[in-house]
Amino acid sequence: MDTEATDPATVLDALDRRLVHALQVDGRAEPGRIAEVLGVSARTVTRRLGRLLGTGAVRVVRMPDARADALGALLLRVRVLRGRTDAIALALAAHPEVPFVDVMLGGQEVSAVVLGDASARDRLLYGRLPATGAVLESTAHAALHLFADASAWRCGALTADQEAALAPPPAAPADPLPALDALDPLDHRLLDALGADARRSHAALAAALDVSESTVRRRLHRLGAGGLLRTHVSVDPRLLGVTVDANLWLDVAPGDLAATGEALARHPQVHGVLATSGPSNLMAAVFCPDHAALYRFQTEVLGPLGVRRVETAIVARAVKRAGARLRQLPG
Repeated sequence: MDTEATDPATVLDALDRRLVHALQVDGRAEPGRIAEVLGVSARTVTRRLGRLLGTGAVRVVRMPDARADALGALLLRVRVLRGRTDAIALALAAHPEVPFVDVMLGGQEVSAVVLGDASARDRLLYGRLPATGAVLESTAHAALHLFADASAWRCGALTADQEAALAPPPAAPADPLPALDALDPLDHRLLDALGADARRSHAALAAALDVSESTVRRRLHRLGAGGLLRTHVSVDPRLLGVTVDANLWLDVAPGDLAATGEALARHPQVHGVLATSGPSNLMAAVFCPDHAALYRFQTEVLGPLGVRRVETAIVARAVKRAGARLRQLPG
C-alpha cells in the first residue's frame, strides 16, 4: 500500500529518492520497468514520477556529449559587487552556452561552466560581462581532461543489482554504434528535441519530427547504446539530504594527476572531476551531508591521495545545472 510522500518542495522520501536514482541510471526508463526492479506497483511509480516531474522538483534533461564539449570548456569564476550576484548569475544562466551556474557562499562570487566556440566565449568574457559594471574580477580555467561529470553521479538509493537491472540494454551486434561525427540530420533533430525534457514519449517525438514511432525507438536505442544519449536528473541536492555542495580546487603533483582524478571520479560523493589550467590543476565537485562530512572528505579522502593544497569554495545556491534552471527552494 503506497503512502503519499511529503510535499516534494521540502523533502523527498525513500521511494522518491529511489525513483531519482532510477532516472539517474536511465533517464528514459519506463515506469513499468522501474516498478519491476523496485518491487512496487507501476501505478505508484507513474503517480510519483508524475508529481515529481510535474511540480518541477525533478527534471530529466539531455546532457551534451562530453567528448564533444568538455575539452575546451572554461570554468569561470566571477567576483561581483555585493548585491549584484543574483543579476550576474541570472544573466549567465540565460546563455545557452552556459550549462552550469552557481552562486558561491559569501555572495560575491559566481561560478559557471562556459561551452561554445572561441568567438562566443570571447563575446561573453570580454564584452558582455565587463559591460555590466558589476564585475570586479573574472578568471577562466580551461578544462584539460574530463574524469567524470554530473551524469555519472548517483544518489545512493539503489543497490548495485538494481542499478544493473535498470541500465539500458546494449546495442545488438548487427546494429553498429554511431560515431559522434557521423550522426545524420535526423539524429541531431532527435537529440535536440530531448534537450529540455529527455523523457518525451516516443509518440510525442515522432509527431514533432514527422517520423514513425518505430524509427524513433530504433534511433534512440542506437544513440543510447553508443553513449550519445546522456541524460541528467536536475534536482536540488537538498531534496536528497545533501546540504553542502563544494568545488575543491586541488594542487596535485603532475605524476599523480591521472591516478588522483580517476580515484576521485569513482568516489560516491563526487559529481564532477576535471583537470584544469591555472594555479590548481584539478577541480572536484563534491556533495556532502554537512560541513563535518566535508572535513572528513578532505582529511580521509584527499589526504591519502597526496593532494598538496585545497581551496574550498562552497556553493550557496545552484542556479543552473546541465542546462536546466533549478527551481529555488525556500531557505
